[in-house]
Amino acid sequence: MIELTTGVIFLVSSLYAVGLPAQVGQAQQPQMTIQTAEPIVATSTIIVATSTASSFTDSKTVEAYLRKEYVDTPILVEVARCESTFRQYNTEGNVIRGKVNSADVGVMQINEKYHSDQALKLGYNIYTVEGNVDYAKYLHAKFGLQPWSSSSSCWSHHELELARN
Repeated sequence: MIELTTGVIFLVSSLYAVGLPAQVGQAQQPQMTIQTAEPIVATSTIIVATSTASSFTDSKTVEAYLRKEYVDTPILVEVARCESTFRQYNTEGNVIRGKVNSADVGVMQINEKYHSDQALKLGYNIYTVEGNVDYAKYLHAKFGLQPWSSSSSCWSHHELELARN
């Protein structure tokens, strides 16, 4: 996460007229006063993506990355195979979304409706491969495989196979 400070922002000076004519029909030039404000400094927090679609353009690259990241939890590799066929981005370079639920995003199909706030609090950007994968590690540590239970018919037989090895 990178914190950027914007430049000094000055409030717009305002002009306003003061004074009214002494008598009806008698024009008087109103006095103009310029009022300025003290400068203020604004800060913003911007999350910078650590990956780009071009670095993870094919499923083989993503699969290799997942195998390295999930060496201690290989079932998550199978979950990713079932959830996204190892894709974070579509052919246009946009983050893939779930077919059943469009709020599910990325290689691990993290539901943005339920998880985006928590992911941001923890410093994970689920719209990048790294952030999506790392947040899935967090979810797995906290909830096991429950967040991916809807696709268990696809990956559960691998869980038994991995347990035997």
